[in-house]
Amino acid sequence: MKDISQLLALLGNEKDPLLNHVCETIPKDQIHWPNSSHIDTVFLQSNRNAQTIRSLNQIYQNGRLSNTGYLSILPVDQGIEHTAGSSFSPNPIYFDPENIIKLGLEAGCNAVASTMGGMAVLSRKYAHKIPFVVKINHNELLTFPNKHDQIMFASVKDAWNMGAVAVGATVYFGSAESGRQMIEVANAFEEAHNLGMATILWCYSRNDAFINNGIDYNTAADITGQANYLGVSLQADIIKQKLPTNNRGFTTLKFGKTNPDMYTKLASDHPIDLCRYQVINCFSGRIGMINSGGESKGETDLAEAIKTAVINKRAGGAGMIMGRKAFQRPFNEGVKLINAVQEIYLSEEITIA
Repeated sequence: MKDISQLLALLGNEKDPLLNHVCETIPKDQIHWPNSSHIDTVFLQSNRNAQTIRSLNQIYQNGRLSNTGYLSILPVDQGIEHTAGSSFSPNPIYFDPENIIKLGLEAGCNAVASTMGGMAVLSRKYAHKIPFVVKINHNELLTFPNKHDQIMFASVKDAWNMGAVAVGATVYFGSAESGRQMIEVANAFEEAHNLGMATILWCYSRNDAFINNGIDYNTAADITGQANYLGVSLQADIIKQKLPTNNRGFTTLKFGKTNPDMYTKLASDHPIDLCRYQVINCFSGRIGMINSGGESKGETDLAEAIKTAVINKRAGGAGMIMGRKAFQRPFNEGVKLINAVQEIYLSEEITIA
């Protein structure tokens, strides 16, 4: 087993609180945490057909985290979501989507998630070498003023034809357009499952009104937890969510329905407890939740990624989906950063809290 002491040292003063925390809010025996038999224990009991289960297995059994129940996915859809110039200026080789796929291969990722066009142009060369996840909807930034919407860029059938094993989609829960997005995604996920593909949902809360007194409750545990519950209700096989940064979004913003136990018995201010609340909203962990890596901030990227991985794993999460921190740096450095995060999930030293 590889020594990860240097990686854990990056946690600094947070090392002991993160590594020694015991969840007394939602105990670990109340959740389904990732393991090598996750597909058999969860999806064989479900309505997913044999082809979909095989597609899920292709993702879970690929790369350095194969046969662990954990996932390391490389997502590069920022060329549309954040503009290509903004996203790829730090490393222009990624204007060429082949380098995106090469990064996922070299880093031993379970899968690569990217745009329809980028993956289609290289599908015959690579679709059989690493699982493809095609992101079928996006928020483009050329509409002015910008709006919080996700529109369809691709069809499920086209993704299936190119050899993709899964489709990914985003719903901006809380946005004015979220109702339409949920209908579109529910229909797309039904078609994907019928064709034998897996489904991944980017479960993001997005509403400017969720920012109150300078605090952004779009990443509050209670709001993101409910977004997760809506996502698994849409039959997502994997949930992508941002790590919670606070709580009490519903009570502060004075909307929705709450119970005091949500903030006392089911959560505390500890980051692992907040993340555990996200996990329990994914049908108690039956549907795996992967946390996003977030934006690249330069020298602190590795420390931030390790912290996110430790919180996610100890909370019962299923891994990380990290893009900008990896591709907005030299290729070999990106590989090393992804591999470092994978070591957290491979380590027996990091346990479920």
